[in-house]
Amino acid sequence: MTTPLPVHRLLRFALALTVGAGLLLIGGTTPSRAQNIVLMVNGEPITDFDIEQRGRLDELVSHKKPSRQEIINELIDDKVKIKEGKKYGVDPGPSDVEGSYSGMASRMRITPDQLTKSLEMKGIRPETLKSRMRSEMVWTSLVRGRYKERLQVGEKDVADKVQAENGEKLQVEGTEYKMQPIVLVVPRGSADATLEARKKEAELYRSRVGSCDEANSLFRSTPNAAIRDSVTKTTADLPEPLRKVLDDTPVGHLTPPEVTKQGIEMVVLCSRKPTMIDTPKKREIREKMYVEKFEKTSKSYLAEIRKAAMIEYR
Repeated sequence: MTTPLPVHRLLRFALALTVGAGLLLIGGTTPSRAQNIVLMVNGEPITDFDIEQRGRLDELVSHKKPSRQEIINELIDDKVKIKEGKKYGVDPGPSDVEGSYSGMASRMRITPDQLTKSLEMKGIRPETLKSRMRSEMVWTSLVRGRYKERLQVGEKDVADKVQAENGEKLQVEGTEYKMQPIVLVVPRGSADATLEARKKEAELYRSRVGSCDEANSLFRSTPNAAIRDSVTKTTADLPEPLRKVLDDTPVGHLTPPEVTKQGIEMVVLCSRKPTMIDTPKKREIREKMYVEKFEKTSKSYLAEIRKAAMIEYR
């Protein structure tokens, strides 16, 4: 199970570690290994070392030194979130957490090992960050899953808000693209000659495919190749470079091949047609309203389960 991780706070953490084009590795003190149990939360301990580690991470993220009680409250929240998640079958495995950790490193344009080294040089174990990530993954999934209807943002509410703020148009002309991704698999560690051979193969397929039906027929019977389900995106969903590629590709044909971790990837463009899309301002307001609903619901839910938690100070 992989759950998208909200990074509104952790992005500041990324910025704190990234300087210029590279990563600034500044020496830090070695964390103490005190393991005195400070309190128990639903039968699970929180130690002096846990508090020290979370404090270091919080200070790195916010550039402010949190109070000891603020840190303890955060760790209590993590424990009750994890327990609540297990109650509803939301329990990310190690591979899910590692995936989020690697994703953060990728957004910082560094490797997971570089992220780990940077944390360690600042006296923070990578497990401290991973634990924080895990609780946020659980919590995001729980709130979105249990309160899906409550979090919905009505179109009329969004429209009224846009009109009240500046009276901008709600929609503008755009383009809708229907497409199917295609992968020519190249196993990791393959020789350069193998990759080049698959590139030439991709170009040959580009000259042969003239419709989505042809692409489906061809790639569903091609060894070490896959054609995925069709997806529909609009101008608002795609970055400008990809929009240009799709606009330059004739309908029914394949986009130029691109080398990825999976191998050689292309997209067959099934249709391209004009449509109306939301304005940037409307999308911004909808997202803001959703975040407000999410935070209000999250706060209420957390307060509820904390009341039921067994918290025992030592």
